[in-house]
Amino acid sequence: MTATPSKAIQGKLDKLGLRTAHDLLLHLPLRYQDETRIYPIGHAPLGEAALVEGEITDATVQYRPRRTLVCRVEDGSGMMTLRFLHFYPNQIKQLAPGKRVRLFGEMRHGFFGMEMVHPQYRIVAAEEAVAEALTPVYPTTAGLSQAALRKLVLGALAGCDLSDTLPDEVLRPLGLPGFAASITYLHQPPPDAPLGLLTERTHPAWQRLKFDELLAQQLSMSLHYRRRRAQSAAAMKPQHQLTRALLASLPFPLTLAQQRVLQEIGADLAQPHPMQRLLQGDVGSGKTVVAALAALQAIENGFQAAIMAPTEILAEQHFQKLSAWLKPLGLGVVWLAASLPKKEKQAALAAVAAGTAQLAVGTHALFQEQVVFHRLGLAIVDEQHRFGVHQRLLLRQKGSSSGRSVRAQEPHQLMMSATPIPRTLSMSYYADLDVSVIDELPPGRTPVVTKLVADSRRDEVIARVREACLKGRQAYWVCPLIEESEKLQLQTALDTYQTLAATFPELRVGLVHGRLHAREKATAMEAFKAGEIQLLVATTVIEVGVDVPNASLMVIEHAERFGLSQLHQLRGRVGRGAAQSACILLYQTPLSETARARLKIIYENSDGFEIARQDLLLRGPGEFLGARQSGVPLLKIADIEQDQDLLEAARHTAEKLIAERPEVAQRHLQRWLAGAEQYLKV
Repeated sequence: MTATPSKAIQGKLDKLGLRTAHDLLLHLPLRYQDETRIYPIGHAPLGEAALVEGEITDATVQYRPRRTLVCRVEDGSGMMTLRFLHFYPNQIKQLAPGKRVRLFGEMRHGFFGMEMVHPQYRIVAAEEAVAEALTPVYPTTAGLSQAALRKLVLGALAGCDLSDTLPDEVLRPLGLPGFAASITYLHQPPPDAPLGLLTERTHPAWQRLKFDELLAQQLSMSLHYRRRRAQSAAAMKPQHQLTRALLASLPFPLTLAQQRVLQEIGADLAQPHPMQRLLQGDVGSGKTVVAALAALQAIENGFQAAIMAPTEILAEQHFQKLSAWLKPLGLGVVWLAASLPKKEKQAALAAVAAGTAQLAVGTHALFQEQVVFHRLGLAIVDEQHRFGVHQRLLLRQKGSSSGRSVRAQEPHQLMMSATPIPRTLSMSYYADLDVSVIDELPPGRTPVVTKLVADSRRDEVIARVREACLKGRQAYWVCPLIEESEKLQLQTALDTYQTLAATFPELRVGLVHGRLHAREKATAMEAFKAGEIQLLVATTVIEVGVDVPNASLMVIEHAERFGLSQLHQLRGRVGRGAAQSACILLYQTPLSETARARLKIIYENSDGFEIARQDLLLRGPGEFLGARQSGVPLLKIADIEQDQDLLEAARHTAEKLIAERPEVAQRHLQRWLAGAEQYLKV
């Protein structure tokens, strides 16, 4: 930075991520204030922010109905009232009668005529000049005033290199202005600047900065993709013996979509560089069998495979399903979880180390230090968005733990997600991955009817559950998500279980929650699968991986507390058989606007991709991406939904620059990522 800020100011700047002059340069305004024109008080526009100036004729502290500083201001054209509901003693001294004050705020009708409430103000001398440019308002933090921030930004503008990183042949076809002109315009717009275009961020200067940011992101992703393809991995050619045997044993044929993604994965595994593919598929689309067939291709080539899942219930469901498919083929399948008894865990670890276990299934326990693979060739991560970047990296590093090869080889990696990623998000934040999509459901799946029911109609829901269970069907009752306290959530589950067990004396009611021992969870789930339990009370541990075709009814209590992906995942636990299935979203009123919007989306849509798209619009990419954001910078300027055309242009430009002008690509990355262009490590 041109002038070194004080230690206190630098601490505030650090909170905003502003550590260099370039950071300040790219810290762009949220909005603008027009302080270039002073309105006469008697002619100031109503309901709009405006600048007025006058002399304080009276200032008093009133105590009814609450303590308020009230000032009268006149300028010859009229009189107005200022109201400050929160004020300090020094403000009473500042705003004393006789002082000349310049005010910026919204003029409105008050009880005693025109007034402003909590306007921005400044004591001024007579005939003091107005601003020569629109006044930028920046994102800031407590203790860092707009005036101080503006001064620092102006210093950065004066001291930074504003030369263009991009040549004319890139900018001209896109109709984009130069960098120096754009950045200066945004920080210091002239008085006649179109405020609407600036506020909506559609002005050409904004378009240039958005494009630059998107281009930096695309360059970084593309370079990472190329670096990965330059690394070494075992080429695993399809052998087909085991895969054909598994396909012949399955009671169902693969869908065309499953066959297509298997060809894509198989082709990747046959390459001598590490696969890093994201497999997307809606709830119930058949990702697990695709994962099993991918694992078999690795196993047929003499390698091991590992499947990591975020919860023990899902890991055990995978273990049971994969054991049933693969053990008859003569393969060793082991399960690794933190709750395994010591003797069983040691046996599993020994089998993995010796290579007698060709497939290891587990939770994050798979990447603990004591786990040593004999020859890991493929790492599969289910519900990948639930894991952090570093956890996935640790699992992948297990590939070189055997020390068999002088040249370190990376295992291939397949990430699976039942939370579909909208196309624009995939282009922006997953551009470093190859993406496969299972875009059809297996035949025989019945659509799930979704119903929104207020808690006041609970008796009707109870009657519906009783009727379904007495007809031979089974039901889930999901307890509310209580983020503040796992203990409180557990107590709610216990209370709900006791209440429902008393309500349905004629039914067998079971309970599953995250604090149960793994054995108890497995026993309860097995009893539910076998039909011994008719109503299962559960927390969100059943969100993924639970497959009970006879369960045709799902009740989600306090549905307004859940996110869209969770509601969609939970709903996917029913409708897995031939019977008509329903999901009842039980909600409490009053609903917040966001909760109402979420429930409307889940009620109106059954397609996971459309739900994900709407979820992205509702929450924004930061929340949607979740754990993946460890180390991945979010876009600060561009909006991936509104700026799709710029994203497409940035993608094509990135490929062209890397191929033809690598020095331009590096110069652009240096400005925008300041040496962090290798932020994607997995």
